[in-house]
Amino acid sequence: MGWFSRQAAPVSYAALLREGDQKAAGAAALLSPNHLLTCAHVVNDAVGRDLLCAERPIGEKFLQIAFHGSGRTSQYGLARLSVWVAPEPRSGDVVWDGDLAVLELKETAPEWATPVVWRDMTEGLELRAWHGGGVGITYADAMAGFRDGPGWYLDGSLTGAAIGPGYSGGPLRVKSDRTVAGLVIAQVMSGQDFLRAQETVRRSWAVPWQTVREHLNRAGAHDILAGCQVIAPDHRACMGPAEDSVRQMVPLLRALLDDTARRADHCRHLAASLGLEAPLADEQSAPALDELATLLLTEERALATLTESLAPVVGGHGDYRATLNGLLALGRVEPAIRLLSVIEHEQLRTALLRVAADEPALIPRAAQEALRLLELPEALQRSSCLAVEHVDAVIRALEEYPDARGTTTGSLPVPALLRLAEFVAAAVAEPDRRWLRTWCERVAGRLGISVAALEERRADADAWAARVPAPVTQIIVRLDRAGAADPDRFLCEIWLGHEDGGRTAVATPEYALDPGEIGRLIRQTADGSKSASGHAPTRVDIVVKADGLDIPVDEWDVGSVLGDLFPDLAKQSAPLGGRYQVTLRCPDLTDSVPTAASEMRRRWTVGGDGTLVVDESCHDIMSLHKLLDEPHRDTARVVLHGPPERRQQLLHVCLAMGVPVVLWDRDAGSHEDAPRMDALDPTGPLNKLPRRLQEFRMSQYAVSERAARPALIWEEGELALPGPLRLADPS
Repeated sequence: MGWFSRQAAPVSYAALLREGDQKAAGAAALLSPNHLLTCAHVVNDAVGRDLLCAERPIGEKFLQIAFHGSGRTSQYGLARLSVWVAPEPRSGDVVWDGDLAVLELKETAPEWATPVVWRDMTEGLELRAWHGGGVGITYADAMAGFRDGPGWYLDGSLTGAAIGPGYSGGPLRVKSDRTVAGLVIAQVMSGQDFLRAQETVRRSWAVPWQTVREHLNRAGAHDILAGCQVIAPDHRACMGPAEDSVRQMVPLLRALLDDTARRADHCRHLAASLGLEAPLADEQSAPALDELATLLLTEERALATLTESLAPVVGGHGDYRATLNGLLALGRVEPAIRLLSVIEHEQLRTALLRVAADEPALIPRAAQEALRLLELPEALQRSSCLAVEHVDAVIRALEEYPDARGTTTGSLPVPALLRLAEFVAAAVAEPDRRWLRTWCERVAGRLGISVAALEERRADADAWAARVPAPVTQIIVRLDRAGAADPDRFLCEIWLGHEDGGRTAVATPEYALDPGEIGRLIRQTADGSKSASGHAPTRVDIVVKADGLDIPVDEWDVGSVLGDLFPDLAKQSAPLGGRYQVTLRCPDLTDSVPTAASEMRRRWTVGGDGTLVVDESCHDIMSLHKLLDEPHRDTARVVLHGPPERRQQLLHVCLAMGVPVVLWDRDAGSHEDAPRMDALDPTGPLNKLPRRLQEFRMSQYAVSERAARPALIWEEGELALPGPLRLADPS
């Protein structure tokens, strides 16, 4: 055993408590500060159901959770079921498949509760599990044996504790490092012809991380998986650092910490920060330099934490500072090493969590400007608002980002994470602004970044924060079907349309989304633009292709802030077309006819409130063409009735001839359905039509399934949106 040693118990672990006796039904793994993973049968046990009941528990009741720390610390909380993967018994077997449940915490987990770091399970791994009751002595050691389909069998030695009731759902921690390879499911019981008692004394089985990942992906829990920390089995945290890296680091450590007593002092501080055990202060010893180098190259925040205590001692200049800079330079090329120390990370996390809770649109907005030359982390691409549960993922991702812009000072570039912190600081009020800037100065000083370089970035941030964006007046959404194999999912791009005519792109996912996801994304974008400019847009323009004019966008669910927090209220949320003035635009059709755009502008100018109502008398495209050419050459509005197959052809004629406003009932089966739109007053004042349409959708959709489903094309003004990127051959 070396100078540094791991504590006898994990830093933290969690349990799910039974409703009746408040004892542990099983353990759980902390996926993120907001989510726990356990077994479905542990949830069944906690609520008093049969263990292998496959049906998802009914209702939205909260389950009681206990968090245990290694220092006998305990804290209790509540969680609600989020993802359910039912147990699936195998025919004629003693084990079962599935059996996973993700719980969403009502309040963020305690600060000292650390989310697990996952790795794939491999045969021969030495593993350790704990009972959910929170007592350190209950540790049970096992070894990964044979993989059987989605599960993995474990075997324990004949001494010490054995995996049994109360261990289910707990993380299987790899003894040689701090990763977790899977989840305990159950012990194997005897009773089958092929299993005698002596063969099952210490045999149990688990679900490996590979299977957990597969099940959660299949259950649609992509956001939850995105927040998980995962490393590969060949990662240095598992395999140890390369010998060359250790050899390069040792001379630098010797120059900085050659004095044994000083090395011991700094390393005791390092051990305490990392949750490791070290010899008592009265023992005259210090770690060997190669052991210290190995730790710095293995524990992701060890190097930053050590240099944090060394920086004030070595000062800002001289040979010691140059040596410290060399040590940090080695760290920058090592993939296992993180930018921030333990304390720096926790301080920034606390500050950004507060900002995300108070102003969810601020961090994504600041990131778009501060990191404009970098591809943003996924959590900042999905929405214009950053949820508090995604703050950790953003910090971890940005710690790995280089700075895309140089400096004029010759200094080291300011890392992306510090640039974001400076831009956020520039946009928040005191005392948060002063606190974040002090944090940036302290981290920059430790990293050897010059004051002038940081001041450059701060000046950029101040200039950005001083610009007041024009109010947002509309949300523009471009939809493309994902493909024939998945016609009900769409690729989505969103822009904010400002009062001054400007357009601001909103970060959106690059993968296909279902209608509910897009509806909520539009609502979050609108809410975020209100917090940014003080004005809430009421208009949403949906840009579709010719085959998308009948997509029922106005009926898509947008959810609500209260519905996100209280699922019982989610049913009361309005459809997209009831919350906003939703209109359609189809530039693919209008741009295909050279005169269409100019005709639309002309009709808007001279058309007034005139309306052409297309009824049975206009029976084909030639008749409509003749009417729009003369006597309705100046008409700006057409109301289409009739069967859907004929209506589609007539709609295309209207757009080709530059009609800017076209209204029709998407669900009408024939001309006999025309009266269904009378309540909308389709020929009433044109400038109030989008508002009347919104009120109609709000009132009629909620009370009658037989009500009309009106769709409205409203081509007003230019629609300057970027097209696909086209690259030329550099030659």
